[in-house]
Amino acid sequence: MVVGVAGYYGFKNAGDEAILEAIARELKARGHQVVALSGDPRRTQEEHGIRALHRLNPLALLQADLWLLGGGGLLQDATSSLSLLYYLSVLRAARFFRKKVVVFNQSLGPLSPWGERQVQRALKGVPLILRDQDSLAYAQRLGLPASLGADPALLLTPPPVKREEDLVLVIPRAGVGEEALKSLYVTANHLVHEGKQVLVLLLQPGYDDEVVEHFRLHRIEKTSDPRRVLYLAAQAGYVISMRLHGLILAAAAGTPFAALSYDPKVMAFAKETGAYAQELPGDPIKLSKAAMYGRFPDWEKVAALKERARQSFDLALGEAVPVRRLHGRG
Repeated sequence: MVVGVAGYYGFKNAGDEAILEAIARELKARGHQVVALSGDPRRTQEEHGIRALHRLNPLALLQADLWLLGGGGLLQDATSSLSLLYYLSVLRAARFFRKKVVVFNQSLGPLSPWGERQVQRALKGVPLILRDQDSLAYAQRLGLPASLGADPALLLTPPPVKREEDLVLVIPRAGVGEEALKSLYVTANHLVHEGKQVLVLLLQPGYDDEVVEHFRLHRIEKTSDPRRVLYLAAQAGYVISMRLHGLILAAAAGTPFAALSYDPKVMAFAKETGAYAQELPGDPIKLSKAAMYGRFPDWEKVAALKERARQSFDLALGEAVPVRRLHGRG
């Protein structure tokens, strides 16, 4: 079967590229061909070894038998209403072409009342697999039947690399405000003062460049390559991240992590994994102590999330896994 994947791909965001990498690997391992919609089809083909077509070409939807919308945080209008309308239009166009569509391992929200109405109309009758308990509860409030999966990037396998216990990855994000960035900067300073090595890692080069001046006294690396992020996460002794996929790739690598949450999806993941988390702007003393004294997530909960992610592919592809097994985990 040819399976299409539609999401925020080809925009040099390591988190979204990690999702696509994981989906493509799992689908290929199950014997399926993969095609993706991308903002940069050539780059996507080269980086992921799959066919890619431009995301603004509606005829690209004819190239697959099944379309997975996601994963990621596509069903929200906090970023922009145009983004939400784009993804719902992809869904509607695929259905117009009589293609099977599954909303796949997404978070739901934040949505304005207008956005809620748009989502309710567009998703009526569409299989909906959500990646966290908070999104599942939100879907239920909107009257949308849904199953519970997990972020596919949890299934990525870390490379064999020697762990450096004193290395702490600090992953900021642009657009969160001066106070939050200052808090994370002070956290990094505390860690260095306590003898830790700090690497500030930017997961969306270009967009995140504005935070560089806040961390100019620290070592900084920029990458949109999820394989590089996973390598560094596996190498580190601890990860402190504002970005969701900084946490998810740390979990995939078996590296303890703490969250500084700028968005409900970040806090939702921290809650489901039992990880230490703070809301913005954060308390740098407590955050640095989480890394210093090893505030770990609940690894059994992380393992349950990975199993949910695996089972979500069974459900999306119509394989023989009862839906009830996807509920109430983690």
